[in-house]
Amino acid sequence: MAKRQQESVARLDSTYMQHYDAYMDRHQRKKKRLIRRLAMFALLVSIVAGSMVFYHVKQQSLYAQKHEQYEQLKQDMSVLEKEEQELKEEIELLNDEEYVLQIARTNYFFSKEGEIIFKMPDEDPSY
Repeated sequence: MAKRQQESVARLDSTYMQHYDAYMDRHQRKKKRLIRRLAMFALLVSIVAGSMVFYHVKQQSLYAQKHEQYEQLKQDMSVLEKEEQELKEEIELLNDEEYVLQIARTNYFFSKEGEIIFKMPDEDPSY
């Protein structure tokens, strides 16, 4: 029923109505511009937020990779430090003349004067 009443009302062409129509047109254009600006701002904010999230995820994966590499290098360093300690001990032993003679006797069959060396097989006999 409300529509029927609006259709039956005649529109007056007065200056007030012209100013009112111009005001409503300006108001509609302002509203459209506001909506466009808000949409562009929302798009810009979403692009910036998305790029920041992408950058953060990328940095997190890089950090995890570097942390894993650091742990691996830390393990390698501990192995190398242990090896260095063993080599230092061996250097100290090699400075001892008795140890060097013992190695020469066992590995290179170095003998004292008048001593005979017999090499025994390392395998068990087959019988």
